[in-house]
Amino acid sequence: MSEDFVTLERDGNVAIVSLNRPDRLNAYGWEMGGVFARRMEEAAEDADVRAIVVRGNGRAFCAGLDLKGDVRERITGRSPAERVRNTYLRFRMSHRRTQAIEDLPQPVLFALHGYCFGAGLEIALLGDIRLAAESTVFAAPEVQIGVAIDGGLDMRLCEEVGPGWAKWITLSGRRFDAKKALSIGLVQEVHPDAELFDKTLDLAREIAANAPLAVQGTKRAINLWSKRGLSDALKFEAMSTSTCFISDDLVEGYAAGREKRKTRFEGK
Repeated sequence: MSEDFVTLERDGNVAIVSLNRPDRLNAYGWEMGGVFARRMEEAAEDADVRAIVVRGNGRAFCAGLDLKGDVRERITGRSPAERVRNTYLRFRMSHRRTQAIEDLPQPVLFALHGYCFGAGLEIALLGDIRLAAESTVFAAPEVQIGVAIDGGLDMRLCEEVGPGWAKWITLSGRRFDAKKALSIGLVQEVHPDAELFDKTLDLAREIAANAPLAVQGTKRAINLWSKRGLSDALKFEAMSTSTCFISDDLVEGYAAGREKRKTRFEGK
């Protein structure tokens, strides 16, 4: 079943990768992340693919982490030290996945609609260009469920919108609309909902019609400049967040999310 969580199809020289858990608003988890990484690699390995479009099926691009289940089942180890170590290694594996997506040779365009929360926003920041529907709502609510950001969303936000807006988004966890996202540079275009996918596909086709070696060389050069220091910073983030991930506040945050109630954080 998990292989169906993300689909891949072709439209000429454009690959279309779709998050495909519409019944869960494309809620993101470890399994889905693995399938997403494989689909992106499959698209990149196709010599005829010159651009990739990522979208979400159903009412939302991605509503964030899947809070179903007890988060304590994901925290393994016989002692606090071992649990931190195991969590750190898991985060680093996730970083290798996301950096591989970020480093794909072809330009990657994201078509965002509905909810783009947390993990959804995190994977959208792996793209080169983001287009949003007018109704899109954005948020990075990690602090509201008791965990520091673990996948580099905060640092990629700094790259795209600057540290002030990155802190505004990640420290408050508040929701904001597509108009705000456009004004701060988080997305490059906003379109009526019914036109979003066609507009994204049109831009992907326009890019795909250009000289592929020149396009890919330009992307590599921009990434080398804009992402300098990211790899070292991700190592720090993985360790910093690992201590949060074994906290009581995290368990409370996940439980409150599942039960749709107000959190009661105690800072422990």
